[in-house]
Amino acid sequence: MDHILSRGSWVPVTGLVVCLLLCACVVDLVLAQIRYSIPEELEHGAFVGNIAEDLGLDVAKLSARRFRIVSGAKRQYLEVNLENGILFVNEKMDREDLCERSPNCFLHLQVVIENPLELYRVEVEILDVNDNSPSFPWSEFNLDITESAAPGSCFPLESAQDQDVGTNSLRSYQLSANEHFVLNIQTRNDGSKFAELVLDTPLDREQQKRHEMVLTAFDGGSPGRSGTALITITVLDSNDNVPVFDRSVYRASLVENAPRGTLVLKLNATDLDEGSNGEVTYAFSGHAPLKVRELFSVDPYTGEIRVKGIVDYEKASVFELYVQAKDRGPSAVAVHSKVLVDILDVNDNAPEVILTSVSTPVQEDAPPGTVIAVISVMDRDSGENGNVDCQIPSNVPFQLHSSFKNYYTLVTSEFLDREAVSEYNITLTARDLGSPPLSTRKTILVQVSDINDNPPRFSQPSYTVYVTENNAPGASICSVTAFDPDSNQNAYLSYSILEGQIQGMPVSTYVSINSDNGNIYALRSFDYEQLRNFQILVQAQDAGFPPLANNITVNVFVLDQNDNAPIIVSPLPKNGTVATEVVPRLVDAGYLVTKITALDADAGQNSRLSYQVLHATDPGLFSVALYTGEIRTIRRLLEKDVTRQRLVILVKDNGQPPLSATVSIVLNVVDSVPESLSDFGDLTLSPQPPSNLALYLIVSLSTISLIFLVAIIVLAGVKCYKDRETLSGYNLPPFACCCCGGFQPDPPPEVFKKSNINLQISSAAKVPTNCMEVNGNSSLSQSYCYKVCLTPESAKSDFMFLKPCSPGSTPRNNEAKSAESSWNAQSRSASVNNGATTPNEVQ
Repeated sequence: MDHILSRGSWVPVTGLVVCLLLCACVVDLVLAQIRYSIPEELEHGAFVGNIAEDLGLDVAKLSARRFRIVSGAKRQYLEVNLENGILFVNEKMDREDLCERSPNCFLHLQVVIENPLELYRVEVEILDVNDNSPSFPWSEFNLDITESAAPGSCFPLESAQDQDVGTNSLRSYQLSANEHFVLNIQTRNDGSKFAELVLDTPLDREQQKRHEMVLTAFDGGSPGRSGTALITITVLDSNDNVPVFDRSVYRASLVENAPRGTLVLKLNATDLDEGSNGEVTYAFSGHAPLKVRELFSVDPYTGEIRVKGIVDYEKASVFELYVQAKDRGPSAVAVHSKVLVDILDVNDNAPEVILTSVSTPVQEDAPPGTVIAVISVMDRDSGENGNVDCQIPSNVPFQLHSSFKNYYTLVTSEFLDREAVSEYNITLTARDLGSPPLSTRKTILVQVSDINDNPPRFSQPSYTVYVTENNAPGASICSVTAFDPDSNQNAYLSYSILEGQIQGMPVSTYVSINSDNGNIYALRSFDYEQLRNFQILVQAQDAGFPPLANNITVNVFVLDQNDNAPIIVSPLPKNGTVATEVVPRLVDAGYLVTKITALDADAGQNSRLSYQVLHATDPGLFSVALYTGEIRTIRRLLEKDVTRQRLVILVKDNGQPPLSATVSIVLNVVDSVPESLSDFGDLTLSPQPPSNLALYLIVSLSTISLIFLVAIIVLAGVKCYKDRETLSGYNLPPFACCCCGGFQPDPPPEVFKKSNINLQISSAAKVPTNCMEVNGNSSLSQSYCYKVCLTPESAKSDFMFLKPCSPGSTPRNNEAKSAESSWNAQSRSASVNNGATTPNEVQ
């Protein structure tokens, strides 16, 4: 598509418009390139072209796709209106400043569009406008010409300079009318024009020694421009020999950036005259360009041409120097020669790296091939010195792809992981192929943005916490810690306790957790005797989307404290009176009088009990075993010993500090104790001498025993009949009752749900009075055996825990209370008959 701009204020000539139309550019479909042509010196806002329409883009999406142009120039001469897609002039352009004398002047632009990424190259040709008139270095030239100069002699004139190019540049010279001189116009290799003054007819100093004429320079613009200079010719007297150069054309090579003072070559001209007429001086010819005079110098005496300025191959690869030589005699005539200086390119320009577009940060889940940056490189050198190769380190997950020549795209080569590397400093190295090569390094910072791809992690696989019972409610018992390798919101953690139950109650009634720091607090005071350990499930969840979570188990163990004093199980007082025991007077030393049984609801050393006599009527008569609580006689009883002995027994646990309990027991010393029979009260008569008193005693006792036996049977039958429904859950054999042998009850849950007591009544051998056996298994798998007594006076079945058979175990306090209350409820009354002397024993 061709684009030509026209304005009424440019040049009111139709020919210029036609010229602009012919110079329009065509889109390079292969390189996605479009070209416009505009004249220089356009004002701000001047129309260049509808770039959006020419590229086939939707104007409404230009802003959304971040449409922008990037120019390598120091100024932003062109801009795009994103509302209509028109490319317009942003700043007035002077072609002579941009491209100097170059025949073609282009402004290279790159159009970058994202989503998806597209690149277009735009070239805007800046057309020259005839805005500069030809001008001479001086407004007046003085020439000395000997009168002996032969017709046809040439005298170079100062060249006019025109900053315009093409048809607007210098095209011709014109000399004002005169009698002796004509103008010869020459063309240099670069196409520029210069004039030589040619002597047409001989001069005669005697007739006219001074001639003046006007030299006019014209350009080819429309309308044309011109410049003039006055030429004053002084006719000199004859000097018949002129200097002669040894070469008509000199040629030399010079490396660019040669230091000042570097010798380029040495001129050599000879003059056959002698004296001052033979002394040759050297200088630049009048038409030597000003740029040449700035870069080179000629020694007037030696003819050495040396470097005066900075020679840059990128600005000019060859220079034409026009020099002259003339002697110092009167009427000296200058002879001229040409020097061609070829500039050799040196790799003196490092590559330039321009970041056209950088998309950062990039998400860590971006697929391989995601474009991160668009990079352009350029090298002002030529040949191999200007060829550039770009590389990045191989240890980064990125690659460079070359789209156009000297254009690269930086893309990801694999998936990124922000937790491993959060940002990359990618060093881009651009190196040319010169010798030695020059390189440029540019660091591209690529930040990786986080996604929620890591669940929280706890610092350990599980937690075990030990809490002493009777802790203060609200106190912290432990803290759980988790971390999340993600960042920002994805790494913010909140803690919670998952729903669960502890002993049938929600876990939230036992503990709570601080959602911010993971501190776990006890909501109640724990009791080791009721709860020894429990588990809670803690969850840590991040704030990402979607959120990720992880769980951990916290095992809480309650440690025992010595907070339960020993409880006396047997003997127990009856009806508020002290427990009593009967001791036969004729027993030997070591006789087992009774046994103190106590329980401690604590565990370990806190439940280890010891017994000692705290007070005794006769300290030397009875002793108590330290760990079993058995009360035994120390010696035989004497007649002088009192018949009523009082003992106070101290029961103490092994805790720190120790807790204790005391029990008082009265021991009655009697001369003899009747032995109970194994068959429900049948008495075994002691052999006595036959007497009437003995006979009466035997008959009385037999009668009483018979009545007692019948009463027991009747009461037992009535009791079993009334409590048949209650005893139906005990799995008894038919016609069984509470007095039957082999009774092994299977208690219902509602009666003994908190007790592990197993009642056994057996008809084994005789045992001491007032007892029956109760075996119990606590939650600690410890066995207990107790003896239960049935009194003959009671019309009811009164049961009482009296004596443990296995003192090595201690059930919980609450279990003992539950068992006691259950038995009292079952018996309807709780009484201990420690004072009966003739009970019928039920085993």
